[in-house]
Amino acid sequence: MSESRSKPDVKRPEKLAAFDRLLTVMDELRENCPWDKKQTWETLRYLTIEETYELSDAILESDGEEVKKELGDLMLHLVFYARIAQEKGDFDVADVLHAICDKLIYRHPHIYGDTKADDEEQVKANWEKLKLKEKGNRSVLGGVPKSLPAMVKAMRIQEKARGVGFDWDDQEQVWGKVQEELEEFKVEIDQGNKEEALSEFGDILFSMVNYARFVGIDPEEALERTNKKFIKRFQYLEIESKKDGKQMGEMSLEEMDAYWEKAKSL
Repeated sequence: MSESRSKPDVKRPEKLAAFDRLLTVMDELRENCPWDKKQTWETLRYLTIEETYELSDAILESDGEEVKKELGDLMLHLVFYARIAQEKGDFDVADVLHAICDKLIYRHPHIYGDTKADDEEQVKANWEKLKLKEKGNRSVLGGVPKSLPAMVKAMRIQEKARGVGFDWDDQEQVWGKVQEELEEFKVEIDQGNKEEALSEFGDILFSMVNYARFVGIDPEEALERTNKKFIKRFQYLEIESKKDGKQMGEMSLEEMDAYWEKAKSL
């Protein structure tokens, strides 16, 4: 086993005390608050999903204070699930933490064992191989959650396939695939084949996600940034045209485009 190189953390006692405080508050709420008493894994699930998206928004906004707040909300949910499990006699928060530590140690043999990994790609490849071994040789793609948003799911599918060597050699090949899919989509559209066009459009998106991965772009983040940019510009169009006494829905495209160009310059 490799010798540990971790540096002493002078704030460790403070961090442990803070986590203990959270566990104490969770216990008190579960025992005394009418709302907290009624919660189950199922009732918390959709709230946890909402909190995760709120964290995502804060990250995209680079808002450190909001990230801290949303991390706190998620930490609460994590100990909440563990507390409910403890009541059912399934496991407790200590079991959860030990399990993740054991998994991290097992999946980092280049740190805790004799395996060598000189770069990020080797680490990811080793991770996927070990993960597959843990699952009893189940499908490489078996660990991709079914309920992931489609674009995120495409990214994870491609990353997992790459982890076992199923991938293109270079980005030019991937770009060629994008062009091929665009042409096939255009053929189906021109022929009025809506069902085939739907399938081909999916292929375009999948190949674009693949290309984004090759050039180091997170496609979900990229699209969300564009969404936010469009909303900001469109709301400028709404506000400024209203100031000028104009009505949305009654302006020409040329009039709206004038406001849009101003919004782009801001």
